[in-house]
Amino acid sequence: MPVDRIHWTDLPAAARTAVEAHTGPVLSAVTAQGGVNSGIAATLRTAATTLFVKGVPADHPQVRTQQREAAINPYLPDACPRLLWHVNAGGWDLIGYQQLAGRHADYAPGSPDLPLVARAVAELQTTRWPDIELKRAEQRWGSYAPASDVSVLAGDTLLHTDLAPHNVLITNRAHIVDWAWPTRGAAWIDPAVLILRLMEAGHSAQDADTWARTQFASWAAAPATAVMVFSQANATTWEEIARADPQAWKKTMAQHAHDWVNYWSSRTS
Repeated sequence: MPVDRIHWTDLPAAARTAVEAHTGPVLSAVTAQGGVNSGIAATLRTAATTLFVKGVPADHPQVRTQQREAAINPYLPDACPRLLWHVNAGGWDLIGYQQLAGRHADYAPGSPDLPLVARAVAELQTTRWPDIELKRAEQRWGSYAPASDVSVLAGDTLLHTDLAPHNVLITNRAHIVDWAWPTRGAAWIDPAVLILRLMEAGHSAQDADTWARTQFASWAAAPATAVMVFSQANATTWEEIARADPQAWKKTMAQHAHDWVNYWSSRTS
């Protein structure tokens, strides 16, 4: 459910005071333009530092995903920005992050960002699931696949599962941000998620598949039948998302998901 975006100065005084207890007085704040899941998303400048704050009203359903994001942060690879603090005050749930002065990744064919993105995802592929209670892939996609098949999604890798280009910041390397949907599952699921985003950026299904095979050992070794189970479940997921909120980009992603299923079916037949 989208959250209406406000500015730093629109926050209740109690919320701003709680943040400034960690940061010191905020001298300036610049509201981020992108994203729909945070009621506030802003770069704050203090006398000592610059940081990024985001948050949602404490009674909004989206607060659960933000709390998951805060819980997972200590276990993330070094490339991911570090959580500085998490406060709940003035009716708002707010988290502060290390500021990265980067730009969103470019996934277009031939982009120099692609090797950096591959390196960041490959680093994540070696990150085992931390000892905290979050969803498993079998639960996440279980209602979209036959019950007898969902076990093929199981694994012990920490997955991001939303590798859209706006969730990857580029500096001298790629940084994976916005951990609202961390999931425990088979390592090849994140490459499968990334492939759809490559298709969105203009890659063909075959080219995206070929590229992923050269970058991720998990994808090169993924069982074809397991990939089909996930691909069909993911296509059904995107179809449901597009029906519930028929924005053009969601309908496009649903179409790419179905195109991928058709490609994979022809490849493995």
